[in-house]
Amino acid sequence: MSASNQFSLLGQRRFAPFFATQFLGALNDNIFRNGLVILITFQGVVIAGMDHRSLANVAAGLFILPFFLFSATAGQLADKYEKSMLFRRIKILEICLMLMAGAALVTESYSMLLLVLFLMGCQSTMFGPVKYAYLPQQLADDELIGGNALVESGTYIAIILGLIVGGIAVGDEIASLVGISKQTLLGACLVAVAISGYLTSQRIPQTKAVDPHLKISWNAWRETWRIVQFAREERSVFLSILGISWFWFFGSALTIQIPAYTYDVLNGNEAVTTFLLAAFAVGVGIGSLFCERMSGHRIELGLVPFGSIGLTLFAVDLYFAQPAPYPETATSVAEFLSRPGGLRVWFDLAMIGAFGGFYSVPLYALIQQRSERSHLSRIIAANNIINSLLMVGAALMSMALLGAGLSIPELFLCVAFLNALVAIYIFALLPEFLARFVAWMVMSFVYRLRPAGVENVPTEGPAVVVCNHVSYIDPLILSACIRRPMRFVMWYKIFQIPGLKFLFSTMKAIPIASAREDKAIMDEAFELVDAELAAGNIVCIFPEGAITHDGEIARFKPGIEKVIARRPVPVIPASLGHLYGSWFSRKKSGVLRKIPGRLFARVTVTFGRPVAPADVTAEGLELLVRTLRGDRR
Repeated sequence: MSASNQFSLLGQRRFAPFFATQFLGALNDNIFRNGLVILITFQGVVIAGMDHRSLANVAAGLFILPFFLFSATAGQLADKYEKSMLFRRIKILEICLMLMAGAALVTESYSMLLLVLFLMGCQSTMFGPVKYAYLPQQLADDELIGGNALVESGTYIAIILGLIVGGIAVGDEIASLVGISKQTLLGACLVAVAISGYLTSQRIPQTKAVDPHLKISWNAWRETWRIVQFAREERSVFLSILGISWFWFFGSALTIQIPAYTYDVLNGNEAVTTFLLAAFAVGVGIGSLFCERMSGHRIELGLVPFGSIGLTLFAVDLYFAQPAPYPETATSVAEFLSRPGGLRVWFDLAMIGAFGGFYSVPLYALIQQRSERSHLSRIIAANNIINSLLMVGAALMSMALLGAGLSIPELFLCVAFLNALVAIYIFALLPEFLARFVAWMVMSFVYRLRPAGVENVPTEGPAVVVCNHVSYIDPLILSACIRRPMRFVMWYKIFQIPGLKFLFSTMKAIPIASAREDKAIMDEAFELVDAELAAGNIVCIFPEGAITHDGEIARFKPGIEKVIARRPVPVIPASLGHLYGSWFSRKKSGVLRKIPGRLFARVTVTFGRPVAPADVTAEGLELLVRTLRGDRR
């Protein structure tokens, strides 16, 4: 694992110019989009009979539509060609589009501006697969969380600045001060940022094509279907794509409405709109940056359910913060915050953003880690296609519900309810998320884990971990230290404990009994263990056969020898220390402790060097585990 933190990447050429280029691209997108939406909303622009509420959703749909239409082609190009060259050409295209936007702004051709918005969506469609496929080629696996966190937080800082610059550019104060129209000022900003992005792209290091012999298929529909099949090859990758796409649906359904929400419900002005959108963006940036610290530099899927819970709770509270239009006008941010509910609305949007960062960053990193490198860009393109479908769906759903008579706060409540349903569905399909969430909660809020020797556990291939058994949640503690899924062999009666049965079934634990208790269960357990090892998984066994009553390590039973004789794989000894006497350990009478004890204890989890199959004996492993634990009972 890299000892450096995520911010050290900002001083390295393999990351810094790329980061600046994508930052400036996101900045320009948001200067333009925010400036355009504010102009439409607060100047009473009507296009084709549509008012500001409908046009906000139409504008969002136009920007997203190219992701569906052209992502398949963009993914192929990103896999076929060298990436630094693609970055530069895409930025040249951006300069051309910003010149066109500037001309449309000066002539106040709002229909032309909607066309430019669509073309900007095309440019962003080309940029996305290159951006996310570049990271795993330049960063190590243990840098992916930090790299993605910086990209996400940088993107949302760019959004904040874009909101501010776009809002200021279309305000009257600066335009009057410099003696030009606000449309001209906005156009000048767009061109200047586009040129800056091209200059930073010149420093991006060469990054070789992963599939230079790929023959481009220009049949967008056929290729779209093909790259979606690429994404479905690895189930966890595809479900992660669905999870990310849902976040874009959720975020779009909320943020698209903010200008109209400010105007119609909060009775605020352009400054309040910018302030609230900035709250969401700041939240995502902060949440993304905290991901590396909260996940210990690794891909922590447990943050995904945590993020989903927060999204639902704060979206519900956003409804209750201001359910009906406010009667008095807020002419400044200070006036808005001073009135009842103002600070609550701001806080809810900031927290929705933060939990969105917790939710999305691990999913992006998982896609990059588990996807086949030779067509990663096309998998990212598949992600963009599904994202675009759901974002367009969010715009259409919002228009339909608002047209049916729902208020914007009621729309927020509907989206929160849908988020809860979707989260339950995704976590039911991929229980690994839920298992990691519980393990992460244990690691973060019940004990202070001190893992050592984690590098001794292989990152791929079959292995058996043997460990002393101290508490009912030993599997969760070990899972919190090892990011690979582990299959735990445990006493079958633990599966009868309410709550634990669901959890351990979700973790695909293997129940076992002694031959005297139930020989059929025992035989089936050995078959399941062998099948998991044959599939290349890690199996964890507690050879004592029971949780300790007195904190001492009991004699290891010979079942481990039978497992290794049938399937010769490395065995990693592990020990748990400073855990006896905690809430989830046993009393000397054998029952679970009912009074919380030793919460937040510093639990040591130590992994020893792998033992070769030929050297495995129950007695030898017991001695190794005793040595690893020492006197840390």
